[in-house]
Formats: sequence, C-alpha cells, structure tokens
Amino acid sequence: MKYLIILGDGMSDYPLPQLGNKTPLMVARKPDIDSLCQKSRCGLFQTVPTDMPPGSEIANMAVLGYNVREVYQGRGVLEAASMGVDILPDDLALRCNLICIENEKIKNHSAGHISDEEARELILFLDEKLGNENIRFYPGVSYRHLLVIKNGKNDIKCTPPHDVPGAPYREVLVRPAESHSETADLLNDLIFISMELLKGHPVNIRRRNAGKDAANSIWPWSPGYRPKMKTLQELFGISGAVISAVDLLYGIGRYAGMKAIKVPGSTGLYNTNYEGKAEAAVEALKDNDLVYLHIEASDEAGHEGNVDLKVKTIEYLDSRVVRYVVEKTAKMNEPVAIAILPDHPTPCALRTHVHDPVPFMIYHPGIPGDEVMQYDEESVKKGFYGLLKEDEFIKAFLNK
Repeated sequence: MKYLIILGDGMSDYPLPQLGNKTPLMVARKPDIDSLCQKSRCGLFQTVPTDMPPGSEIANMAVLGYNVREVYQGRGVLEAASMGVDILPDDLALRCNLICIENEKIKNHSAGHISDEEARELILFLDEKLGNENIRFYPGVSYRHLLVIKNGKNDIKCTPPHDVPGAPYREVLVRPAESHSETADLLNDLIFISMELLKGHPVNIRRRNAGKDAANSIWPWSPGYRPKMKTLQELFGISGAVISAVDLLYGIGRYAGMKAIKVPGSTGLYNTNYEGKAEAAVEALKDNDLVYLHIEASDEAGHEGNVDLKVKTIEYLDSRVVRYVVEKTAKMNEPVAIAILPDHPTPCALRTHVHDPVPFMIYHPGIPGDEVMQYDEESVKKGFYGLLKEDEFIKAFLNK
C-alpha cells in the first residue's frame, strides 16, 4: 500500500453570513473531493492541543504522528533545516517575517506578499547592517525568513504577526516570559532599527511608487532550539517525500527523513502550480511509501479575509489536484490510500489560526466508506472515526 496526504492548509472555516451561514468548504464546487469522500471514512482531528499555539508547525507535525509536546521547538528551527542552516545547540532560531506597518499598526504579515527577489535584497541588506558573530539573517521565500541569535535565551513571548492584523505594533512587541529578558530587548531593538533602515531602501521606494505595501519592518517570532525528532522510518517503518511551497514543511520533512521535492511555480498562493504539484505527487509515490502534498493557498486567503478567494482555492484543489491524483493513482500497480484534510482552520472572519478540530477523510482501497456524502466541517461529524487526537489520525491512515 502507498499513502498520499493532500493537505489544504487552513482550508476549514466558520459559517459566514455572506455564504448563507455556510463555510467555504460547504459552498465550494468540489465534485471530485466529494466523490472520493463517498468512498472514504471521515471524522474530525484535533491537530493542536488547546493549550498550545495553533500554528502550522505544530499542526503539520501532528498530522504526521509526532508527539508535539515532545518535539515542538518553534517554527524557526524547522525553516532553518529546510534552508540548510545548521543550528547549533546554543543557537536560538526564529522565524523572521518582513511585514508592513502603517499608522503604527500592522497592516499585514507578508509585506503585501513581497517577491522572493525583493525580499532577498532586503534581508541581505539587514544582515550586512545588523549581522555580526551573534546575529545572522538568512533569506527565505517571499516574506518568510530566518533570524539566528547565538546564545539567545528562549525566555520570551512572541506574537505571530498573522494573528494580529490591524493591531498597534507596539502592543505586540516581544515580551519577556519573566520580569526581564536580554533577548527580548535585543529583538525589539532589531525591530526598531530595521524600521529605520528599511523605510528608505530602494526596494521599498519602488514598491510604494507602484502602489504596493512596503516591507518596512522585520517581525521575529516562534523561537526555539534544535528539535529531537525520529524519522518516519524509525516511527512507522516507511519512507516519505514532501511537496510544498514553504520552508516550514521542508524543515519538518528534513527532520522526518523525508525527501524534499520542489516544483517550479509553487508560490504558496492561489496562483501556485497546482498541476505540477499533483503530477509530482503521483510520480513520488513510485519511489516513496508516503507522499505529503501540502498546498498553502487557502491559508493565505484566510489570512487576507478573502472569502471568495478561499472558495476558489478549494475549487482549484478539487479540479486541478484531486481529480488528477484520483485518476492516476487508480491505474497504479500498487493500491494508494488517500487522506484529505487541513492542518488547522484559518477563518476568514478572524484572519488567523484557531484550535478547532479539522475535518478529514481517509480513502482506503477496498474498504467501504461511511455515510458521509460531502466533505465539510459539519458533514464529517457523522463519520466513522469520530474525533481523533494525537497520533490517532496517522495510525488510522497507515492501519497501524
């Protein structure tokens, strides 16, 4: 048996008035997902414990069966692994966004989805101006970058910028976990200095002249040290591959011992190369036991609060990924089990992640489905699996 997980990041949502009090999953035209659902067994999966932050790093590790309380060390170290940055035991790694601040408020977490080329120029500029033997900036993809502090202390509390759009930025700066933290002071100083350095940078002058949001500040968050994770081979005796557009997933994959497959044209947005990723997933099944196909688009639409776009991204997932995957895997010599789920909800009304359990469906060739006829947040409550937690989802999927 081969295994394919199709992960629609942030795909689930809350009922919305503009959709007749239905969710995007309920109203989206998704005949191929629903057809597969009718042959599947469904349920809800609590991907993130309610006392932990509902980030993609925790949720995706949970989908793969990891005990997140034991292995979670923040987002930065995972993205460092993807970028090939060696994190030493005394290094504190943080995700470092380029964000847009206007009128003393966080306008968005992505600097208007700045391009890779523009962002790279800005991050290398900051590393030249602010980097030293203890501080290093590393460019990533679009707004997602890495900051490493040698001998940094994880005695701080950071706010993910996508959690607080519209918030006065001074109210959500890095805070000490106790009464004082030198690392918190350092990070806030870097934020303030970056604002001075970036406001007049040619990249931002060009962006403002073009009517685009400026990348006028850094925003460090999700601090952590190097995690201790077993590979999928050690956990379940299987090989794996991951396909995504974001460093986070490749970082998880690296620690999980999964092959990284990068598809040209993968953007993490609604205009990503859906067809190329679907083709790559089917091809990867030939040489790997489990393929993790991660598609970010719905999450970004949720962060933007764009309901129509979120519906469209779900429809694209259906017509441009699931249809192809189902047709091609049905013709393979070895049967392929398929799971479809989000990692967490990203409700358009809130524009951030929440803890609510996510709907999932598992198709096992030769095993009858349950009574669920349509894949959405409400319908799956009637499913065979009920509510799963911790490693129960991956064990159900792998029949472990």
